[in-house]
Amino acid sequence: MLGNLKRILAVGMGSLLLAGCQVIPGGESPTPDRGGPIVDQPTAPDRAVLPEDEGRHRVALLVPMSGSNAEVGQSIANATTMALLDTGAENLRITTYDTSAGAGAAASRAISDGNRLILGPLQRDNVGAVLAQARPSDVPLITFSNDTTVARADVFVMGHIPEQSVERTVEFAAKQGASRFAILAPRGDYGNRTTAAAEQAIMARGGTVVGVQRYDRGNTSIISAAERLAAGSSFDTVLIADNARLAAMAAPRLKDAGDALPSIIGTELWSRQDSLLSDGTMRGAWFSAVPDDRYRQFATSYQSRFGEAPYRIATLGYDAVLLTLRLTRDWRPGTDLPAGLLLDDGGFLGLDGAIRFNSNGIGQRAMEVRQVGNGVFTIVDPAPTGF
Repeated sequence: MLGNLKRILAVGMGSLLLAGCQVIPGGESPTPDRGGPIVDQPTAPDRAVLPEDEGRHRVALLVPMSGSNAEVGQSIANATTMALLDTGAENLRITTYDTSAGAGAAASRAISDGNRLILGPLQRDNVGAVLAQARPSDVPLITFSNDTTVARADVFVMGHIPEQSVERTVEFAAKQGASRFAILAPRGDYGNRTTAAAEQAIMARGGTVVGVQRYDRGNTSIISAAERLAAGSSFDTVLIADNARLAAMAAPRLKDAGDALPSIIGTELWSRQDSLLSDGTMRGAWFSAVPDDRYRQFATSYQSRFGEAPYRIATLGYDAVLLTLRLTRDWRPGTDLPAGLLLDDGGFLGLDGAIRFNSNGIGQRAMEVRQVGNGVFTIVDPAPTGF
């Protein structure tokens, strides 16, 4: 559908389609926001806010537009507006509802306003409340969460899933000869998920997990955990399942700068973390993430329009609009989204590369493997462009 995404991003962003993307948060009178969506607080659904345009698909965007995550929600909302403008999508009306005061209430309002598809919510804790309102009306969700436990037949997880990043990197490392793996991961949900994914991926490729150390995040306990790992077992590859700063703290306890082994691998948390490039012990490390080339085009266009850089997650809002446009080929306005329409074995190419939804609702992404170099990240195994 994208054909030439670069051409689409360059399309003039003029004008009339802004009325197709409205925000209904806890504000007052309509106020523009740097050319972004229109903010409005109607007291009840009325024709001035949601016209009876039966030729358009009504789609709700559920994100926080106030509170601590307001900037993230606004960035996603701005990205959906960009997608409408860039594509000239006259058959969509996307209305944004603020989840900060209650995701269930926002979903109830969205359903009563006639929306037949929900993009969001952002946070996994809100999925249950939204689904309780959406399911009785047969309205599916495409959530921006990366929590696979919320995926259902009517809840499609679009976020970047850390387990997929780990699996991709383990697969690449195994092809380079890695066979004896160690794991260094924080306690908590993220550490549990990445550890389980690594263990499964390693065993599936004939490797062995020779050591696992967990630690409390937010202090220097990762250093002592790395020392215990290095003293307790012999490994050729170690996964550090944490951010760039903590990974750089642990690496000197695992190897000396310039040593080829053990290989260090990481997760999608290292994406765009330039601090890694100046650390000699991290040189040669591998990690996997969604491709960044289209994101850079998007970020430049976003900056010129809204006067600030987007949040990285904003691409999910843009891609959700592109995906919705693809669905409209076989979806008649005013009707329920046909069952199974989101399940396409060929996948969908968006700003974050190729993605397809499996029957369990989990979005499978094509990721690239990058290597930390001297001042630059190098793509050592490109992401597939399809499935």
